[in-house]
Amino acid sequence: MDFLDGLRLEGRRALVCGASEGIGRAAAFALASAGASVLALSRRADRLQALLSELPSSTPGQRHQALSADLDQPEALHDRLRAAVAEAPVEIVIHNSGGPPPGPAHRAPPEEYERAFRRHLIAGQVILGLVLPGMRSRGYGRWVNVISTSVREPIPDLGVSNTVRAAVAAWAKTLSAELAPYGITVNSVLPGYTATGRLERLINERAAKSGQSPEQVAEAWRATIPLGRFARPEEIAAVIAFLCTPAASYLTGQAIAVDGGRTRCI
Repeated sequence: MDFLDGLRLEGRRALVCGASEGIGRAAAFALASAGASVLALSRRADRLQALLSELPSSTPGQRHQALSADLDQPEALHDRLRAAVAEAPVEIVIHNSGGPPPGPAHRAPPEEYERAFRRHLIAGQVILGLVLPGMRSRGYGRWVNVISTSVREPIPDLGVSNTVRAAVAAWAKTLSAELAPYGITVNSVLPGYTATGRLERLINERAAKSGQSPEQVAEAWRATIPLGRFARPEEIAAVIAFLCTPAASYLTGQAIAVDGGRTRCI
């Protein structure tokens, strides 16, 4: 296989969750640029339609679609996605969604943990059950979780997020061994500080609690990154897209930090 050919995704169909903004939106563009047909999922139907009008479509048979669904409601998600999968198999899944609100773990009410597990883990299991038969029948599957560097080191004041992200990482590693015999890879991408709406909200909330200005908080966070800046969503999406290609066929069970060197390990 030619290396450049191994980076193409013509004829593949990709489900991108959380596609209306941030890393999910950037991932949708990256996969579409590589030739995949994108099924973009989000709660925001208006933003999805805007996304579809912008996604590149330059290869024969490439067709992008929108699916308005809420990962917080797994039963409704199942019904909406089942029809889309029946239309054509999904071979690539980008499992991505907005994180839980900030706050210390010991103060979070139980229902906040329940909501987070429903969105991040239960919804993922629902999606997996629907797409797995198609992946197995075609002998090709790529599942990429978008999680957080908190699975390596918990981030202060993100108690619920730290907990559920670690659960998703363990789930992914377990699946990677179970699904490898079918030609299906399961990997996780761990973004660091990335210039998205969520990061802006976290900065503003930290500033309000600390009495600092948002720029002071942002500068303190940038100082922890060897590259000295926040990531662009497109930089995270490039790694996600690579993991979906044939060229990444021998990568599975990995959790890859894309964080400008902030977390380092041997």
